[in-house]
Amino acid sequence: MTGSTEDYAPHPHIGGRAAALRALAAWRAAAPGAPRVVALTGSSGSGRSRLLTGFLMLCEPEFRKRLPLDEMDPSTVPPELPAPAVPAADGLTAAQVLWLLADHYELNAAGTEDVYAELAALDEPVTVVVPDVDRAGPVRATGEPARLVREVLAPLAATETVRLLAELPRPLAAELAAGLPPGAVQIIDLDESEWADPEGLVLHAQAVLDPGFGAPELPFTVDPAARLALAAAVARRAGTSPLVVQLAVNCALMAPEGFDPADESRLPTSVGEALDLHARRLGADPRTLRLMLAPLALAEADGIPVHLWERLASAVAGQDMSQAIAGGMLLAGPFVQPEGQEEDGGRTLLRLLHPAIGDAVRAGLPNVRAAQTQIAMALLEAVPEQDWSKADPYVRDHISGHTLEAGLLPQLLTDPGLFVHADPVPLRAAIEAVPVEALGAPARTYLRTAPLLTRTQAPAVLRAALLETAFVEDGLPEYADAVHRLGLELPWRTLWSLPVAGVSAVTVGSLPSPDGPATPVAVLAVPAGTPGARPIGESEEASSSAVLVRGLVQPDDLGGTDPARILRPSEEERTAAPLGLSRGADYLRVWDRAREEVVAALISDTPFTAADLSPDGILLLATERGAKALRIHPTDATLAS
Repeated sequence: MTGSTEDYAPHPHIGGRAAALRALAAWRAAAPGAPRVVALTGSSGSGRSRLLTGFLMLCEPEFRKRLPLDEMDPSTVPPELPAPAVPAADGLTAAQVLWLLADHYELNAAGTEDVYAELAALDEPVTVVVPDVDRAGPVRATGEPARLVREVLAPLAATETVRLLAELPRPLAAELAAGLPPGAVQIIDLDESEWADPEGLVLHAQAVLDPGFGAPELPFTVDPAARLALAAAVARRAGTSPLVVQLAVNCALMAPEGFDPADESRLPTSVGEALDLHARRLGADPRTLRLMLAPLALAEADGIPVHLWERLASAVAGQDMSQAIAGGMLLAGPFVQPEGQEEDGGRTLLRLLHPAIGDAVRAGLPNVRAAQTQIAMALLEAVPEQDWSKADPYVRDHISGHTLEAGLLPQLLTDPGLFVHADPVPLRAAIEAVPVEALGAPARTYLRTAPLLTRTQAPAVLRAALLETAFVEDGLPEYADAVHRLGLELPWRTLWSLPVAGVSAVTVGSLPSPDGPATPVAVLAVPAGTPGARPIGESEEASSSAVLVRGLVQPDDLGGTDPARILRPSEEERTAAPLGLSRGADYLRVWDRAREEVVAALISDTPFTAADLSPDGILLLATERGAKALRIHPTDATLAS
């Protein structure tokens, strides 16, 4: 029962759910006896997202001014308070959700534990609403919703000054509640009779059947009595699921021929039954419809480009699906939602109307891993000339998600072109889901570089520059060379890298030779006892410091060189050089003196400890990881490490 009465107007967005709204309003008001934590749950398609959206309308001071609050049941309307923090989880990692919250409250936190401590130290209790927990993560198969609950929501719920409302799947709601003392948490399960809303389902069905709200004029839509009778029958069959109501009506309106509103047995009781009944009414094999929808059920992000639909459906089916796809919108239409993306050149993406449809389709596949393998192979074949720069953005950015679920991701992670051109957010998330011991060396290099790629929102040239130098650092020069062959104008070439700890200073210089030109050298100040280093000072035996001397262009070990023989560039030579150097704690900038423009800007995940620039443009630098030399190629301003 909803607990609503006819004396009040329903919420204009959700049309019911009075009992649940009362509980949420009491939580927001911190009413006596109200729990501090609420877990809003229910089966996929139960309307929990819609309910939460309607409730947040009542919590947002500006939006609530547009609602008929005076006509609504006062017990369903929360008091007028500042809007709660709403770090939506859709597509984000657990860490990103937490930092959204930190940003909202302008916390000065250096780490995750600091966030909870600073929230607890605020003068006032904080109210946090986290929607779409089930949609967390940039890659579907990485288990991010569970990580979000364990790493963020559970610590938030345990913080006494935090009032938390989270919308999440039933198993995760139970897990969140299990870690809290009795009385601290309330689970609102929209599938339970206490919170069910049969009257609201009838109102919902009536609204979507009404020509006044866009339905076509049909005998069972224009006649109010027929419309009410059908709406009641649809709601009865749907149980507690607004999604099943929506699908039942969608199917009837999209293909009314052969639909008998008086035959209640032909109305669905579940999402899966909606698929099968619709296919049979159109004279199609339900398996055909499910195979058509399979690529969408296995898709990443916002859906697949429409031009890939036929290719991927055929791959999953193991047969040509072109005819089914060509005339298939009447069949698939009630379950599919096209979306245009102007930023992608006007591409049309297809996605399922609701994630629960994907759940039903995946449940009917004989082997999800095998289906993902076929999709991954088809996506690889769709890369023109195997050049990732020419690949469709979906293929380039999301093939990692498909290969992850297929168990094939490690085999994919050997192509520097993919590393450079793929969106680093989903690629990083997919790689992090693979055990480190299963990754090859280039994938491990990518993984340690990925935080810089995501932090800087790096474009392709920057990603290439970051990865080129990282490959050299990790002893993978062949991969660094492959990056240079991708056709991008990198701002440098990394000449060498030396993994030596404790470099406190670096200097470029030259070693005169009586037989020819001087040899450019790099001098690294290192702790005494460093292998290959030469002690310096008045007493070499007692010296606490030493130097390593290496070739600047070729990393030859010149450890026997007397440092006193090395010539440093004069100030006049440095001033006359075409490039100059400026330095901060975690960045270096190389700039063109004549143009007064930065030609390369380097960042690092470990602080720079020293840097020097030779007059002919070789940058020598050191971090906690070691030292390296880069030949700068003057170009447009670029950022890398």
